Amino acid sequence: MVREFVEHKELFIGGRWEAPSGNDVIEVVSPSSGEIVGRVPHASREDVDRSVTLARRAFDSGPWPRLPLEERLVVLERFAAALQTRIPQLAAVISSENGSAITWALASQAGAPATVCGLAVQTARAFAFEVRRAGLRNEVIVRYEPVGVVAAVVPWNAPAFVSMNKLAPALAAGCAVVLKPSPETPLDAYILAEIAEEVGLPEGVLSVLPADREVSEYLVAHPGIDKVSFTGSVGAGKRIMEVAAANLTRVTLELGGKSAAIILDDADLDHAVSTIGAASWALNNGQACVALTRVLAPRSRYDEIARRLTEAAKAAVVGDPEDPKTQVGPLVSRRQQQRVLDYIRIGREEGATLLTGGGVPEGLEQGCYVRPTVFGDVDNSMRIAQEEIFGPVVCLIPYDDEEDAIRIANDSDYGLSGAVFTANSAHGIEVARRIRTGTLTVNGFATEPTAPFGGFKNSGIGRELGEEGLRSFLEAKSISIAG
Repeated sequence: MVREFVEHKELFIGGRWEAPSGNDVIEVVSPSSGEIVGRVPHASREDVDRSVTLARRAFDSGPWPRLPLEERLVVLERFAAALQTRIPQLAAVISSENGSAITWALASQAGAPATVCGLAVQTARAFAFEVRRAGLRNEVIVRYEPVGVVAAVVPWNAPAFVSMNKLAPALAAGCAVVLKPSPETPLDAYILAEIAEEVGLPEGVLSVLPADREVSEYLVAHPGIDKVSFTGSVGAGKRIMEVAAANLTRVTLELGGKSAAIILDDADLDHAVSTIGAASWALNNGQACVALTRVLAPRSRYDEIARRLTEAAKAAVVGDPEDPKTQVGPLVSRRQQQRVLDYIRIGREEGATLLTGGGVPEGLEQGCYVRPTVFGDVDNSMRIAQEEIFGPVVCLIPYDDEEDAIRIANDSDYGLSGAVFTANSAHGIEVARRIRTGTLTVNGFATEPTAPFGGFKNSGIGRELGEEGLRSFLEAKSISIAG
């Protein structure tokens, strides 16, 4: 399928379209066809300096943080409404950038940002930005004020959704934001910039700077930045934390995952397996930090679960992401495809049983495709069970009893998501309480946008979404009234 070529020649700096300081460009390559589908300027350090200077001015002396809350929220409501009208365009652009199947792109990649923006408005409207408390000596006013200028660094797998997870609460709080999209997926960020211009964000409040890691690090280390909100890999998160420490810059880090789906022996297997398929290889082609990539099966039902999971993976429709019938599209790049294929080789070398998948689908060699893959007889100590593969690969791990299942689920450097499947929801909740992970679902899979989202251990620091997501862009101030 021939995709429309999209080219942008300017950067969105402080609310204005301006020529970049340099001549470097980023070419966006379709992961399904290998053709170039877009081109944007590559932001430079000078562009970062200009953007941060304008953001500082907007925050330190501009109108945005000083507007009554309701006036800011009206602007964000217009932003959410504009996002809603752009869903087909946003979905098509993201599908062309990162290979998301178009049906999933419409529902989540493009549909979720408008929802998140609207919910951020509701949360901010209900939040008590100033309260009075009776203190030990004096009455105290506790105020929550915007943290300042925010660097929002987002990944390629869910770019618009993650961008709005950061932008909406930061803007509601009164912050100014420099948004740094991934070089693999910069095109959708231009749609967000266009909407920002349409709804009338004041000068300096938002900049959008596509760039590589070097420029990202310069942005994170910039002394004009008060807060970094980052989503991406553990390695990059550690580096950001290290760089930000020099200025004591606040950080929120949403990092990787190796989430466990525990199937208890009384679970409905039809429901469990269909849910796991949707939450693993079909979830953005397996490229999701929350994906259920470790399936824990009781030995008493292991063979049946292995058969069902294998059949489901074989039945998944792999193909052109713009075809509505496609369930699994390509990985984002050749580099990512090779990474996943390398892990499949490692799994076989470690002694796991390849139940299905394991290579490139016939007839799709021109794209970055990997067949949905299921490994059986996996020991939780194997690399394929411990390291984040970020592709359509599932590890089936047997367990002896419930205590063993909980031990295996917790035996991970990660702690982001997870699920428990059982006929007894109350018991499922009890099991979920014992799993050290940031989000879990009993008998399903969902990221609830009104609840805090984030991880334990190497899965990150801080929370997004809900009231906790708003608080991450606020500083608490106490005013003691002595007389």
